[in-house]
Amino acid sequence: MTQLLNKDYKNWITEIKSKIRSVQLKAATTVNASLIQFYWELGSMITEKQTAWGTSFLENMSNDLKDEFPEMKGFSVTNLKYCKLFYKQFYFSPQLGDEQDSNSPQLGDENLLPLLIQIPWGHIKLIIDKIKDLNQAKFYIQETIENAWGRETLALQIKSNLYKRQGMAITNFEYTLPQPMSDLAQQTLKDPYVFDFMMMTKPFQEKDIEKQLITHISKFLLELGKGFAFVGQQFHLEIAQNDYYIDLLFYHIKLKCYVVIELKNTKFIPEYAGKLNFYLSAVDTLLKQEDDKPTIGILLCRDKNNIEAEFSLRDINKPMGISEFQFTEVVPDDLKSSLPSIEELENELKQLE
Repeated sequence: MTQLLNKDYKNWITEIKSKIRSVQLKAATTVNASLIQFYWELGSMITEKQTAWGTSFLENMSNDLKDEFPEMKGFSVTNLKYCKLFYKQFYFSPQLGDEQDSNSPQLGDENLLPLLIQIPWGHIKLIIDKIKDLNQAKFYIQETIENAWGRETLALQIKSNLYKRQGMAITNFEYTLPQPMSDLAQQTLKDPYVFDFMMMTKPFQEKDIEKQLITHISKFLLELGKGFAFVGQQFHLEIAQNDYYIDLLFYHIKLKCYVVIELKNTKFIPEYAGKLNFYLSAVDTLLKQEDDKPTIGILLCRDKNNIEAEFSLRDINKPMGISEFQFTEVVPDDLKSSLPSIEELENELKQLE
């Protein structure tokens, strides 16, 4: 091949590969959607027959389906039971007055099936195991789709109770940001933030906490949520010939603004809000571009009084939020030796008895 032809060929073959990947993705999505639809219908059929036949028929059903379709997975007794639970937890029925058939599932006024068919069966089984409330289930389904969570990430978010933490930070966004940015920013923040990927020993130093967050930056970004891009740690600003350092600086792609995060390894006090307000003014003046939205501040403390936090933000005209953060505490090695073992505690209890 000539050099020109070789270049054209490379561009052409790259385009072909891209199309093949697109077709593979669409095929996988279609297969998953059909499978989830089938499992729901199978759960409906099992529920109907189990009323008359009891539970003993599931083993026969499993064996018969395996014999007929040996190359297919998903016909174990356990999976058939999950199909039944799937149907019962996400019970769909056509709305009255509609000309829809039973293949058009509805839950009240919302159609959940188009969401469910977008996530893998393993994710659905996890939600069935861990979540009983339909509103919570829908929340985790939507978050999984939006953030492309794997099963392990979904499990971590359920374990950390993201549903109850999302949007719960004390903020002044309602008064300092225009709609709909204020609502979006509010939902971006959590309270508390759970940094369970960190293992800290007392005494806790702010710089040590900050260092661990950067060391585990991918997990930190996961806890912060979708859209955060890391800009810098101890980000330097020179103001009036004085040096200032922002603990952590991010840029939020969806909100289109800088986000200043200040860590305080103490209970919140009102003075912290004033210092953060100073940093937001500085970033808006020195870093913010014309098409950027107003810089947002997040103050992370070990503890806070909500009334104090609300009063502190009431007359501040820069958008900021206040949240607590938690992490896993570990016992230092030199202290472990002085603590009683499980066996010693059991012996003490026996003696007391």
